[in-house]
Amino acid sequence: MALHNRVDRRILKKRLMEETFKRTTISFYRYVRIENPQEFRDAIYQEWDALNCFGRIYVAREGINAQMSVPEHHQEEFLQKLDQHEELKDMPIKYAVEDDGKSFFKLTIKVRPKIVADGLDDGAYDVTNVGNHLDALEFHELSQKEDTIVVDMRNHYESEIGHFRDAITPDADTFREEIDMVVDQLQDQKDQKVLLYCTGGIRCEKASAYLKHHGFQDVNQLHGGVIEYARKIKELNIESNFIGKNFVFDERLGERISNEVISRCHQCGKPADTHTNCANDICHLLFIQCEECAAQYEGCCSDECRDIIHLPEEEQKALRKKMSDKFGENKIFKSRLRPNLRKIKQQDNSKAAVES
Repeated sequence: MALHNRVDRRILKKRLMEETFKRTTISFYRYVRIENPQEFRDAIYQEWDALNCFGRIYVAREGINAQMSVPEHHQEEFLQKLDQHEELKDMPIKYAVEDDGKSFFKLTIKVRPKIVADGLDDGAYDVTNVGNHLDALEFHELSQKEDTIVVDMRNHYESEIGHFRDAITPDADTFREEIDMVVDQLQDQKDQKVLLYCTGGIRCEKASAYLKHHGFQDVNQLHGGVIEYARKIKELNIESNFIGKNFVFDERLGERISNEVISRCHQCGKPADTHTNCANDICHLLFIQCEECAAQYEGCCSDECRDIIHLPEEEQKALRKKMSDKFGENKIFKSRLRPNLRKIKQQDNSKAAVES
């Protein structure tokens, strides 16, 4: 049986759109000792591929981190298969807030050194000494108190489109950068109650342990992350303290949690919170783009990239090879695209002054 997908992504996406059955988007993780990650990876690939499951899964000696799309008619069998592995038995499953079943188009399972890359040596801190786990309602109530510090443990492009009200949202590109930024920023507040949150909870496991290692006394984390919080708040019919969208790492790139649009198009500055990857495969930069700019730039981040997608395919291939040789496979060679928010704010204030 094949252990990797060999079909062109365009064909896979076409097949996905033509499916006549429904899929469910789920996520789960667990820190657990996996003695032989490669053997474990190959075994679950065969099982999940046979059930027509899609997703992006990372396996390491320290555990598993999975975001998946499971056919509804195979869901019960999939859960039974999980329980047959001691490492995955009784796994807590998180279900997507918004789900059209088109979150993934293939199954990818990779063996990694860690399921969350923190850039630290294994012995740098005790990863088992984690913070206090708060359920959705506990976190909701505490996050609104003045004497608590709420910290977003996600990257800048995630918090940019959605976050908890009044949360600290570090301008970080990686988790490794962020944990040090948070420690430095809160250096004089180590005795205060700190609430951490992330997408599904996995990054907070390491972040809370890292903060405790650096002397923070009252560290708490949102169990199940924003995904579980949104589900529970909706179930209880409570107004969400998380505003905007929750960024997700699949084809959807976001789930709407509240109606507020808190970010702006990176090209024109209009309110927008739809992420896209530049249509130029040489670039593939992740950025926020409004509908008007998507039409004007044809899904690209710049005039230059728009010009490239209209070149003959052979010229595009030659450019891709040139950039790959220079920067390596799958490397974005440009800095992140960011709007000049200060300039936009000044323009908004000037416009408001004229109108008044």
